[in-house]
Amino acid sequence: MSTNRIRTTLALALAGILVLVAGTAGVVWLLARDAEPHEPELTAYSHGRAVTVPPFYYCTIRMENCRQGDTVFLEVPTGDPLQLSLPSEVVGTPWELLPLYARDNGEVVEKPSSWRDHPEDIRALTVDSQPEPGLELIGVELQVMIIAIDETGREFSLPHAIWSIKTA
Repeated sequence: MSTNRIRTTLALALAGILVLVAGTAGVVWLLARDAEPHEPELTAYSHGRAVTVPPFYYCTIRMENCRQGDTVFLEVPTGDPLQLSLPSEVVGTPWELLPLYARDNGEVVEKPSSWRDHPEDIRALTVDSQPEPGLELIGVELQVMIIAIDETGREFSLPHAIWSIKTA
């Protein structure tokens, strides 16, 4: 076989591969372009069981296209911690963690913390199910905040995404 024929065959094969790769890339781009935006999900874990937690409430950061979901239940026995794995979309953003506890007399106590209380790139949070005697964890909310401005020009925080977990 001559050298020219080998070069021609290799060039045609390479051109075919390039057309195939370009076609595949185009199809993937079209599919991704038309895909629904993915709402970030948390993973909650306690006592050997993990659950995926979709947003209870979710809006764009412009407070548009707001949707409401459901609270997820995960049993957290007293003495076992609740562990939350944060999605990458939440890491590095302003968020607030709102654990709710019930006293023996029925009084509800909130023990909030925020991104300010943790390392900047934290990806997991641990919630104590009984931070003191007589308190039992009954639920947790994680809220991702944006800054809003009212008609008088006053700035305030507003959650654009909320994940809700009932634990008791």
